[in-house]
Parts: sequence; structure tokens; C-alpha cells
Amino acid sequence: MKSPAPILVSHLFRELDGHLLDLLRSLAPEDWNRPTVCSAWSVKDISSHLLDSALRRLSIQRDGYIPPHAPEGFDSYTELVAYLNRLNAEWTAATARLSPTVLIGLLEKATAELADLFESTDPLARACFSVAWAGESESLMGFDLAREFTERWHHQRQIADAVDRPTPIDERRFYYPVLDTFMRALPHTYRDVKAPAGTFVSIRVVGDSGGDWFLRREENAWCLIAAVDENQNPDSVVTIDQAIAWKLLTKRTDRATARARFPTLRIDGEPAYGEPVLEMVSIMA
Repeated sequence: MKSPAPILVSHLFRELDGHLLDLLRSLAPEDWNRPTVCSAWSVKDISSHLLDSALRRLSIQRDGYIPPHAPEGFDSYTELVAYLNRLNAEWTAATARLSPTVLIGLLEKATAELADLFESTDPLARACFSVAWAGESESLMGFDLAREFTERWHHQRQIADAVDRPTPIDERRFYYPVLDTFMRALPHTYRDVKAPAGTFVSIRVVGDSGGDWFLRREENAWCLIAAVDENQNPDSVVTIDQAIAWKLLTKRTDRATARARFPTLRIDGEPAYGEPVLEMVSIMA
């Protein structure tokens, strides 16, 4: 059984954040206050959050700085998410007084330094942060950077969506690594799904940036695999249009709500093996 290849994205951050800066510079004053799909955050709030995450990463990974009163660990995933939500809320409240021009200037400097850092990072080193939504307590730096890439991509995509602008980050070289990273949450999402060994689920994202992912039940766990025997028919096939895939996988929801929100999503075969995808979330939420 061949596992999926590592996801290497360190060379893409500079261009990704360059597109963010181009988008922000093009906004009219009223655009900054537009609501987004990201809870109660406006376009300006998300922009501020992207600055925060860049500065935090530089401080911790590059400079080895541990913030005062930082907890040494968390007793549960829920406790970790609550802590991150509190940090995010504190930051957006504190930076509400900053102008868009100031935010853009700070983002320009921080993202350039972030790209320098990531381009010099060993992807096989131990990560500063584990990818908790994939069920990992320790991660390699390459996977952590892929997770960071999805964070910066999907928040930028939320901004573009809110201001109704086309965006070059939908191109395959940006979007496919995001989808590939999101799908690494599949084994953890399916950890409690009972099925006989050999059960096979196919997840297909349709579109120029899409692809096929394969999940198979082994003796004791579900495993993401790179390819399957072309003669083997999947027990369930989940088909998602790329236009909605990122929205589905970045918002925690229940199955009924997901079906109502995304009516084009299709599950063929055994529903019990396809429906867990509707509840999968590949961000810290």
C-alpha cells in the first residue's frame, strides 16, 4: 500500500501572499467592512488575523520566543480551539484601531519575512505545531507548513468571496495543494466509522484544480492511499465541486446542514461510508 506523497509548499507562500496584498490594495474603503463567511469577522478582521498569524509564526519559529503565560499543553482539542479563539479575538479587537493602509504595510513586511523563513525550513524537521485536526500530536515541518498554507489560502479566499472578486489563487498550483492537505484529515475523521477491512471510499473533487483521494479500511484503522486497483469498485463515492470544496471543509457543520447548504454534493453507494466527509473540518474549529 502506497501512502500519498508529502505536500511541499514552502516555495508558494511568497506568491500567495503577494496576491493577498494585490487584492487588499485594490479594495475600496467600504470593502474593508464587508461581512465574510468567517463568523463575525469582516474583511478587515481577516486581514488583521493574517498579520497576526504571520507575526506569531516569525516570533515562535524563527526567533524562538515563547509568549508569557503560554500554556504548556491542553487537555483536549476543544480546550486548544478555545485558547486559539481567545487569542484571535484579542488581536482583532486590539488592531481594530489600525487603518487599512497601516495593515497593508505591516502585512507587506511580515509576509516577506515569513516567505524567507519558510523557504529555508527543513520539511523533515519536527514541527513547532502539530496538525491537530489530522489527529497528530507531533508533525513534520512540511505538513505543518502545508497546514499554514491552507490557513492563508482559505482566509484570502474568504476575502475574495466577500468582495466578489475573481482570484488567481483558484489556479491549480495553489488550490490543489490546499485540497490535498485538507484530505489528510480523512483517516482521523473516519476513526470511529465501523467497516470491514478492505472497505474503500473514493472522494472526488471536480474541476481544474481537483483530484481523487482514496480511503481504505485496514485491519485496525482507516488509511489514505495514493492509488487503488482500477478493477476495485469503491463502496462509496463522494463527489464535490471545487467551487464548494473549500467552504465545506473549513466550516464545522452537521450532515443535514451540509446537504442543504451544498445541494450539488453527491454521495453514491453506501451512505454510511460517504457521509462522514460532510462533517470533516480541516482547520482548527
